[in-house]
Amino acid sequence: MEPLVSVVIPVFNGERFLGEAVESVLAQQYSHLEIIVVDDGSTDGTASVARSLSETVRYFYQTNQGPAAARNRGIEQAQGSLIAFADADDLWPVDKLALQLPYLIKTPAIDIVLGRIQQVMVSGSTQAPEPAFSVNLGSAVIRKSVFERLGLFDETMRYSEDVDWFMRAREGGATIVTTDAVTLFYRQHEENMTRGKSAAELNVLKALKKSLDRRREQTGSAAALPSFRSTVNDQ
Repeated sequence: MEPLVSVVIPVFNGERFLGEAVESVLAQQYSHLEIIVVDDGSTDGTASVARSLSETVRYFYQTNQGPAAARNRGIEQAQGSLIAFADADDLWPVDKLALQLPYLIKTPAIDIVLGRIQQVMVSGSTQAPEPAFSVNLGSAVIRKSVFERLGLFDETMRYSEDVDWFMRAREGGATIVTTDAVTLFYRQHEENMTRGKSAAELNVLKALKKSLDRRREQTGSAAALPSFRSTVNDQ
């Protein structure tokens, strides 16, 4: 039997983009999935948009607590053994799950499959860069058991909670493989949550320091993290 994939979509004032994000998930050539939209205290028409979507979508509202809390709520509600994420303003390529799920289905030892990210300009004539590899939840598919083993996102971090979690996953020995295929379209627009913010504001350095501190506490030195494994025979 095909595993159920739970797709968690956190959203805050995302009425402009949410419908397209959900449609890109529903367009996958994989029917055994559920979509969990967690509205993190939106004050626009997000709730109305969410309730007008497919019956496959489960909608939850919470007071504004940040992306980490919204994602954690989605994981807690998830019924699938595999978890994927989509930000409300991003899109999935139509073959995302077809490209990534076989690795997880055929090889139980693999915990996480990451792909490349293609930036897409919503407006303007700026040319998008070539697809690149970056640790990003939207480009990943993750076994739910990894969250059960290593914990959820740090809700004290409004930014880079994903970087922090991936560092913990690597420290905890999760098997992470990468594919050269594009598995996320990251839409650039004037309302991006991280737009114009410095590395310090985005907590990137904080996430790295937390990882160093944990490793020093465990071993007395900051041992190197294991490298990602590249997949083979990518299409």
